[in-house]
Amino acid sequence: MHYDGKVVPISKAHTTPSPLARLPVVLLQVRDKAAQQLQQGLQELFDNADDTLFEMADKARNNLDHHIFFEAMRDLRLKRKNFERVFMEQLFAAFANLGLAGQGERQLVPVVSYDAVPGTSSDELEKAVALEAMLGRVRHRDGLALGQLTARLSALLDKCLDERENPLGPALLCEFFLRAGRSLGVEIRVKLIMLKLFEKYVLSDADQLYGEANRLLVATGVLPELKAAPSRRPGGRTAREGLREDSAPNADPPLDENGQQAFAALQALLKAVRGGVAPTLEASAEPQPIATRDLLRLLSHLQQYVPASETEDDVDLRNQLGQLLTRVSVKSGKSRVVEVADEDVINLIAMLFEFIRKDCNLPDPFKALIARLQIPLLKVAVLDKSFFSRASHPARRLLNEIAAVALGWSPREDYSRDYLYLRIEQVVQRLLNDFVEDPAIFSQLLVEFTAFTADEQRRSELVEQHTRDAEDTRVRTDAARQRVADVLNRRLLGKTLPQAVVQFLQQAWSQVLLLASLKHGEQSVQWLAALRTMDDLIWSVGLQDDTEAGRHLLARLPGLLKALRDGLTSAAFDPFSTREFFIRLQALHVQPLDGVETLSVVREPFVFSAALPDAAEDLPSDDPDLINAYQTRIGDWIEFQDGADTVQRCKLTTIVAPANRYVFINRTGLKVLEQRVGQLALGFKRGTLRRLDDGLLFDRALASVLGHLRQLNRAKASQP
Repeated sequence: MHYDGKVVPISKAHTTPSPLARLPVVLLQVRDKAAQQLQQGLQELFDNADDTLFEMADKARNNLDHHIFFEAMRDLRLKRKNFERVFMEQLFAAFANLGLAGQGERQLVPVVSYDAVPGTSSDELEKAVALEAMLGRVRHRDGLALGQLTARLSALLDKCLDERENPLGPALLCEFFLRAGRSLGVEIRVKLIMLKLFEKYVLSDADQLYGEANRLLVATGVLPELKAAPSRRPGGRTAREGLREDSAPNADPPLDENGQQAFAALQALLKAVRGGVAPTLEASAEPQPIATRDLLRLLSHLQQYVPASETEDDVDLRNQLGQLLTRVSVKSGKSRVVEVADEDVINLIAMLFEFIRKDCNLPDPFKALIARLQIPLLKVAVLDKSFFSRASHPARRLLNEIAAVALGWSPREDYSRDYLYLRIEQVVQRLLNDFVEDPAIFSQLLVEFTAFTADEQRRSELVEQHTRDAEDTRVRTDAARQRVADVLNRRLLGKTLPQAVVQFLQQAWSQVLLLASLKHGEQSVQWLAALRTMDDLIWSVGLQDDTEAGRHLLARLPGLLKALRDGLTSAAFDPFSTREFFIRLQALHVQPLDGVETLSVVREPFVFSAALPDAAEDLPSDDPDLINAYQTRIGDWIEFQDGADTVQRCKLTTIVAPANRYVFINRTGLKVLEQRVGQLALGFKRGTLRRLDDGLLFDRALASVLGHLRQLNRAKASQP
């Protein structure tokens, strides 16, 4: 049997998995069980699609609609097997990527964006709305079971997954369905009908899908403590019978209290660093955990003494807590310790801030400011574990907003009087002074700070646009200068002409040509007239021995002189400054050349300005720094050393073609640097230029910490 080159038959996918996909046995069982249920759902979908489309054709109000639905029925029958095969291939590939991701960099399965973007067609918008509603209904009904499955997969694979990476999540299942349906030549109405059928016959049974997967994982000891999601099928009533088409979508899947599912996956990694937050007492003392509320009181006490100086911001919070626990333990006569979950939060926050203190993308003064937020963010995380898994958490967003706006700040000696520094310092101080246990203050500060940054960005964008416009004008001018130089060189190089005429054309008439090119274009009457006048002038000074041509010159001379004067006037030349040239030109036209003007052969090409050589010409095409320079994109931030002690941060705002000039601006939108691609490469090579990572600070910190924790766990596992 022949198979399409991009399609793997189900039987082959079962028997010959990728050797790189080292999946645990239980995960293979989850995959195979899910594949069986999904395949049954797809078969039921296609079995009913024929009847559904026939009904639509029967109800059609015109012959065109009737034909559309019957053609869709025919297309589905012909492509059904290929459709099912591609869907299952996508499912198996997603599970295989889970295995690959555990061996190094994360191998994310691309996910279709269901949000309609500006400029999309009405068909695409309609499809996006339908998809978003479908996803919302699945998350609303089965979000708890889905969250537990994602948490268990994370713990099993020793990596932090989110729903987008879960091969059985509704987002990826919809993507598999859309990819499989690309071969269908049907219009949008039929596609929407197919999506409805997919929801009815496949997604409506998601609770069974997630329930069976969770049971298999629990049976092998993967996070058995998570409370099972309640069944949606009381009294044997099927989900399809109870499916409401008008259910309100819910963007976020419901989580259990304190976001425990995602945090449970993190706890599996944090075992390696437990034991660092403890009182210094005799080992015989009986340990007694303190309540979370008491821990918050201790943290609030420490929050009052957060140092203001950046030279003291590296105090070990875990050590401070240990000292407080020792004092409490001595006073009570018992060894007071923190709960395991609270210790895990303390360790994770401490490691995140260790990353922040060392992050070379943040200016040092702002690192010190952000470091003062460690205790407030620790208290937030103790209260709400979803802080680690929910990107939209107000405290997490506030941290990322502060870091993002600080990225483009260039160091200065009097930074303590800088308005941006003062604004962020105000936010930090308000949290230290006012935040006790009500996290609503983060939402309030986030609204205020984003309003501040939005105003800053609007002002910066206006200046930035002016900078880009100026560069565009300069590019057009430079290109026009080059074209004028080419025109002059074609007419002058190698010819013997009076020096006065050559100087006039290069110094004066070149400006007339340049203005005509910029103002009217090179197909305009003005440009062509300026060229014709230049040609007539060159012709007129070479006629000393030709009496016939001389008679023609006398007839054309008044018009030539008028055209020359009009051209100079249009370019705003002072008539007195060109008077001497016209006197000498008159002499050229009435007397032999040898007695009036020195003749010379034009050998040097005319240029408006010398072109700057690009260092890229001296670098091989595979030079890593040259590749890095070419990979610099508009919007990227760099830091460059301007002199021995001066460092500036700037953003690439435009790349000027064809010269490959990279124009950089500061955070206010003003131009501060222009480099050719070779100069950039040499800057990277010498260390005077460095590209900054403008990714979200919290996400970068969390990814780094998780990588470090995995290494620790692997090292411990390898020890005898």
